[in-house]
Amino acid sequence: MHVVGKQLCHLFSPFPARTHLRSTSSFNLLNESPRRRHFDRLLVLDFEATCDRKRGTIRPQEIIEFPVLNVETNSFEIVGTFHRYVKPEIHPTLTPFCTSLTGIIQDMVEDESPLKTVMEDFHQWFISQNLQNKKFAFVTCGDWDLQQLLPRQCIHTGLGIPAYFKSWINIKMIFAESTGVYPRNLPHMLSHANLVQSGRLHSGIDDCHNIAAVVRFLGLQQNSQWRLTSFLED
Repeated sequence: MHVVGKQLCHLFSPFPARTHLRSTSSFNLLNESPRRRHFDRLLVLDFEATCDRKRGTIRPQEIIEFPVLNVETNSFEIVGTFHRYVKPEIHPTLTPFCTSLTGIIQDMVEDESPLKTVMEDFHQWFISQNLQNKKFAFVTCGDWDLQQLLPRQCIHTGLGIPAYFKSWINIKMIFAESTGVYPRNLPHMLSHANLVQSGRLHSGIDDCHNIAAVVRFLGLQQNSQWRLTSFLED
């Protein structure tokens, strides 16, 4: 086992099929002060996955783009970027619908590494950013990325999942608590905050930059209270 693999051993744990999501609302979190904490870093994540026009025809969906932005919580600027495309193994050929939606063509994933290797590379980047010595939380737009996509692929392929992927901040919930408006989606948040959309929707890295812009809006203009909103439990 190479060095990265050794580093991963203590963070990756078997992922039982019964693992499920617990999302916490603003109401039942009011008395859970340990969940309200200062984070040194917010890690903005937005996966893209294999898909087809008819929902449910590709199972499991597989991650094909794995971007994460490291946002520090003083200026709310981006201080690090991890971005990799991922080769799908179960359904290796992207559908025309998937390419149209995400902008990812077959050549962009064909010679890339599978998810196992990319997760190891991500952990190496995580260490290089010194995140193991900081208080951090992942930030997603909705719960799907870490509630469904990653767990289902890991279960299907027998991969373990790092403990740090088992809790996160759903930015929609923080946005609602801060503004009084529950957002339908990312464009709704951008519009409400008078932010200009960057790049294209359903490009993982572009979506991350747009989510990071909303994070900055909430942090600097709304003085939002960041808290973990969602958890995977056995």
